[in-house]
Amino acid sequence: MGNVPSAVKHCLSYQQLLREHLWTGDSVTGALDPAQETYQLLGLPEYVKIVEVGPRDGLQNEKVIVPTDIKIEFINQLSQTGLSVIEVTSFVSSRWVPQVSKRLYGMGCYEISLGDTTGVGTPGSMKRMLENVMKEIPPSALAVHCHDTYGQALANILMALQMGINVVDSAVSGLGGCPYAKGASGNVATEDLLYMLNGLGLNTGVDLYKVMEAGDFICKAVNKTTNSKVAQTSFSA
Repeated sequence: MGNVPSAVKHCLSYQQLLREHLWTGDSVTGALDPAQETYQLLGLPEYVKIVEVGPRDGLQNEKVIVPTDIKIEFINQLSQTGLSVIEVTSFVSSRWVPQVSKRLYGMGCYEISLGDTTGVGTPGSMKRMLENVMKEIPPSALAVHCHDTYGQALANILMALQMGINVVDSAVSGLGGCPYAKGASGNVATEDLLYMLNGLGLNTGVDLYKVMEAGDFICKAVNKTTNSKVAQTSFSA
């Protein structure tokens, strides 16, 4: 099967996959390799900042009340993964969602996160939206927040990266939904996002395996199965 990763040929444990294909677990450093050549050819940013929204946006849709000590342990575990931004709470009313990007930017807002809350977006609609927004706001001040209701989240994120965005929201284990958007599924899983970014040779500074462990912890705490394809495959091996 040539150079096809052995994970395609066999169901491997994550540890074995990590040994055979280091790019799946760690940010790429050092000499230029095929993955780095890929991001250069595709015009992708060298570094992507992941904003972990699991503790706040991810848990807000759970039917069970998560004890404070569990939340704290969850956040502590995430803080050991290399994630530089972890959203733990919010005082924003769900009734008032900012709509006017240009006005906010003019008021001094340093970053505007564009959310596909219902997950209906496609790479085509993502491209059109960003083209319009970027007429007023530079890509350096934009972030994207994608839900995976129709399985389009990673494709939409890749399109955003190709257009110059380098800040992406995600939630460990694909936690989330939206209390005021009926039918919306969870956020794109941080594990799956990391797997894609690592495969493209993009630097995140985040340890995928530690993220998977944090996801396993919170899923057991709320008695649910992870929505991450990467975690499902790795922990079932």
